[in-house]
Amino acid sequence: MSLNSEFSTMTLAQASEGLRNGTFSSVELVRAMHAAIDEKDSVIGAYLAFDAEGALAAAEAADTRRAAGEYPLLLGIPIALKDMFNIKGQPCTCASKILEGYIAPYDATVITRLKAAGAIPAGRLNMDEFAMGTTTEHSAFQVTRNPVDPTRVPGGSSGGSAAAVAGGLALASLGTDTGGSIRQPASFCGCVGVKPSYGRVSRFGVVGSVSSMDQVGPITKTVEDAAILLQAIAGLDAYDQTTVNQPVPDYVAALRDASLKGLRIGVPKECFLDQTDPEVVTKVRAAIDACADAGAEVREISLPHTAYASAVYSVCAAGEASASLARFDGVRYGRRRGAAEDGLQALYNRTRAEGFGAEVKRRIILGTFVLSSGNYDRYYHRAQQARTLIRRDFEAAFAHCDVLMSPTTPTPAYLLNSKNDDALQASFDDAFTVAANLAGICGLSIPCGRTKAHLPVGLQVLAPAFGEVALLRAAEACRRELGV
Repeated sequence: MSLNSEFSTMTLAQASEGLRNGTFSSVELVRAMHAAIDEKDSVIGAYLAFDAEGALAAAEAADTRRAAGEYPLLLGIPIALKDMFNIKGQPCTCASKILEGYIAPYDATVITRLKAAGAIPAGRLNMDEFAMGTTTEHSAFQVTRNPVDPTRVPGGSSGGSAAAVAGGLALASLGTDTGGSIRQPASFCGCVGVKPSYGRVSRFGVVGSVSSMDQVGPITKTVEDAAILLQAIAGLDAYDQTTVNQPVPDYVAALRDASLKGLRIGVPKECFLDQTDPEVVTKVRAAIDACADAGAEVREISLPHTAYASAVYSVCAAGEASASLARFDGVRYGRRRGAAEDGLQALYNRTRAEGFGAEVKRRIILGTFVLSSGNYDRYYHRAQQARTLIRRDFEAAFAHCDVLMSPTTPTPAYLLNSKNDDALQASFDDAFTVAANLAGICGLSIPCGRTKAHLPVGLQVLAPAFGEVALLRAAEACRRELGV
């Protein structure tokens, strides 16, 4: 079997082993990746750009280092990136016209760390503009399709990342998760997506959207691969004061003796709503029952204030996004639209009107409203108070449980264009994921089966802040039990 045919199902761990054993070279691996993109991406639409020449040059350098006896963790392995990471010399558009033509002058910290581990940042992946959306239909440049069924959405906002990994166009990817933007597309596409704890991974050099919730994390084919990537990018960063000085455990080693025996699993009743798709409920319940049969202690719990999580998230995220995006005005940042002869305000208006898409404008307007005089206390301040109650719900739950398990999403992937005109219905996609971002805890999604229409179903696992070892161990033990 040729490397090109093997690439679509190859994992990071397998790629690393093949390079280490000399089965293939890094140059051959990058060429296989490029061939997969050429063959399949015209249908999927995951990539906005792929610098084949730069990736091959980096692969040649990696092969030279390996021949000299160097073996960093990810040496010579190409990693695809959501298009909001600054990589020196590469475009970074956040799938927005306002950043069209921008070339990053420096590397984000996670990119610096990937390079230090030997990885090759290769390819810019599509996303919802400025990470605002749940379908990757809100990109200024193209629509991404679910590789499982191209008539359906891949999820968002990291839909390009999940589609590339699940579709065999990338070994692994990094995305960002503000309210479920890693876990939800991972669930829709049938791969693994990890949202680390707030403060575990640096966001320096990652274009910000909602600073109190954004978090960088891996999207991969396996839990082991997620652990490998998280190991490479986690840790304190002097350039990001939200990172926390916590030791970074050996996540990969922690998986070796992962077991469900004695694991205390909490099942939040609020995550099994009447509107949740029955097939999703059946698959998730079966996965949790399998954990119980393997020796886990399963108990139903309540997270009473998470019923307000979607509303709280909408207010907090819109307020922070409107403030964050104020810098993109054609003067400080962003591609300027026209000249300034007719006044600065006219320049601002023209630049932002032409540069931002409809969904981003909607959130800016909502955010400006909730932060305005007279509304700040009524909406934003009260939402922050409710956010505290949500965090306390999790603290109480984790006093009695090691991890929590629930559906990742209320439904499987749905048809393209089916929710574009209904923002309220689209927000339902994140009903089970946003609370983790509000609380700052860690979470992930792993596949736990498929519907009768062969659509992936995701199982969400949540753990306390900086509890990534427990999170990954529980997910890996569950995966082994389910045989997925």
